[in-house]
Amino acid sequence: MLGVSLNKAFYHPEPDLQFPWQCTQFGLFFFPVSPFLGAVTIVLAALLTWRKKYRTISRRPLNQGFALLGLLMLITTGFASHPLEAFLGLFNFLPYFFVFAGLTALIYTPAQLKQIAWIMVFGSIPVLIAGFGQLFLGWHFQFQFLWIVFDWVVAQGGLPAGRMASMFMHANTLAAYLVTILILGLGLWLENYPQLREKQPLTIALTIILLADFLALILTNSRNGWVIAMLACLAFATYQGWRLIVGVVVSIATSILLAAFAPTAIAQFFRRFVPYFIWARLNDDMYPDRPVAMMRKTQWQFAWSLTQQHPWTGWGLRSFSGLYKTQMQIDLGHPHNLFLMLSAETGLPCTLLFCGLLIWIFIAASQFLWQSQTLPAEHKLIFFSYLLAFGGWVLSNTVDVTIFDLRLNTLFWVFLAAMCGVINYRHRLASVGSTQ
Repeated sequence: MLGVSLNKAFYHPEPDLQFPWQCTQFGLFFFPVSPFLGAVTIVLAALLTWRKKYRTISRRPLNQGFALLGLLMLITTGFASHPLEAFLGLFNFLPYFFVFAGLTALIYTPAQLKQIAWIMVFGSIPVLIAGFGQLFLGWHFQFQFLWIVFDWVVAQGGLPAGRMASMFMHANTLAAYLVTILILGLGLWLENYPQLREKQPLTIALTIILLADFLALILTNSRNGWVIAMLACLAFATYQGWRLIVGVVVSIATSILLAAFAPTAIAQFFRRFVPYFIWARLNDDMYPDRPVAMMRKTQWQFAWSLTQQHPWTGWGLRSFSGLYKTQMQIDLGHPHNLFLMLSAETGLPCTLLFCGLLIWIFIAASQFLWQSQTLPAEHKLIFFSYLLAFGGWVLSNTVDVTIFDLRLNTLFWVFLAAMCGVINYRHRLASVGSTQ
């Protein structure tokens, strides 16, 4: 049954879009091990869809909103302290707006959402293998084939040391990826877990991958990833109406927080059963000598001060790092908050428009999920998973910046396009039905 549905999802509802849909699936599967190959095929899919659906895509208000945002960002480069750097920074945004708009016309059925989720879950296997090998088998290598088509770097002992990073440039980046896989995988698992009794191979494999993903997330030692994963589990349990699971998750979370932040007398009791590496990581006891310049509060305050100095146009994309180094004498790529970074580098108008478009999508997706009466329960569940993945990305970017990783940035816009595509398609069906 599951195999039949997956095979059916391989084919696009519109034969003219079959090749772009195949490119998208191919790109998503190879993305973890070859970001270059994945990006090329997904961009090709968006280009081909634009060619066939130009009028439909260009007329959608949301796409017009991102086009306006891209124009404003382009204008800010003219006021940047280093225009060339700011222009190069546009490539972290403008191509993704284009891809997003194209894929909204390519991905629009719940079956496609499931297919993407399955591809992403199984595509994470090489990342998990490399990560466990990095920490437990001492793997470290740099493998390059055909220039950047395959460019794998696995640092010895993790990056930073002792924290799983696998093929990613930092443990926090891997954690953001794993959280996304965990959320999508949990949606699939909740739909298919009754088949565990029937020992369906795909469901068993999914269970093993999720357990490995959860363990790998712990080993990244990423506070952001831990919190988002906990919130996602709580959201799934609430959505399913599993009160006992909700109670267990809340109890575990409360115990961890008390062990980390409660007064000493209370904290000591909870520290008897909460592992040290969890509570000490949360309250930074594990790193007591962290430089002030490396603290997020310091970075956020500096970014906001930059915003106050140039509130309309900002200092230009990619300017934060140089300005922070001049002030603090330390290299730092970003202020660990995407929205503060945007306000400092592009000004408040661009930032508010960007946030407004994301809020628009979130509200539309939430309304679609709760008001849709014709969508089957399993389709609602997978859509809810995408909505959670979207929420996880937003939360992650309030304490980090993921746009500088090609994989994470592309995957976010693909997931966002998939959600919006389903909403647009269902609204179109509803409008056609109402006119007949």
